[in-house]
Amino acid sequence: MRTFAERVIEFNRNVEFRGRLPEGISIMNPFRGGDDHIFEVSSAFYRKYYNDNQPRRLILGINPGRFGAGFTGIPFTDTKRLTGDCGIAYSGRQTHEPSSVFIYEMIKEYGGPGKFYSDFYINSVCPLGFTHKGVNGSKKNYNYYDRPELTAAVMDFILWNIREQIAMGVSTEVCYCLGTGKNEKFLRTLNEKHGFFGEIVALEHPRFIMQYRSASKDEYVKKYISLLHLTSGPYSAGD
Repeated sequence: MRTFAERVIEFNRNVEFRGRLPEGISIMNPFRGGDDHIFEVSSAFYRKYYNDNQPRRLILGINPGRFGAGFTGIPFTDTKRLTGDCGIAYSGRQTHEPSSVFIYEMIKEYGGPGKFYSDFYINSVCPLGFTHKGVNGSKKNYNYYDRPELTAAVMDFILWNIREQIAMGVSTEVCYCLGTGKNEKFLRTLNEKHGFFGEIVALEHPRFIMQYRSASKDEYVKKYISLLHLTSGPYSAGD
């Protein structure tokens, strides 16, 4: 039987969006950008923390960002946290992503990466990211819900992704949603229609916390820990 790590690695090896995107929007797939190092680094991470078959609880963000998963292939993990907190060697460009800072402060409070990743698996509603050109011509992060045309274009891809994440071997009793605005609304609507999870628990998105509520960061860490521990009892794996 393949391990949890092998299932995630296989997903990353094959994930690809083949549809058409609205004009001005580009897909961001760190595993198909011509840099095999990202795939190797992310695979080392999953083999370190997921080399077993125990079920985890699923946490879904929005979609990958450029300076976190865009460089490491691991949701909410920039290169600084990858090397400093996870002990995974990385020799490329160093990145600092505020959402990753918050997540790893929370992980430290939870008990460290080994403990946290034995209980949880993080991915995104949409497994690949998007960019568009800003007013100065530079690439900017874009979210799957930022334009109705984009949401419609990736809807089947999102549904496929959620089914694939469940097939990794996660609990279907609860799913944690990062984002208490549009991401939560979208995921709840999907869940009401398709019945993926018994419960959706929403948490403020780390980017929102770091950008608008940084003075209360420690309180949000406590809130995360409290809600994560509420469902720390027995749980069942998905099909």
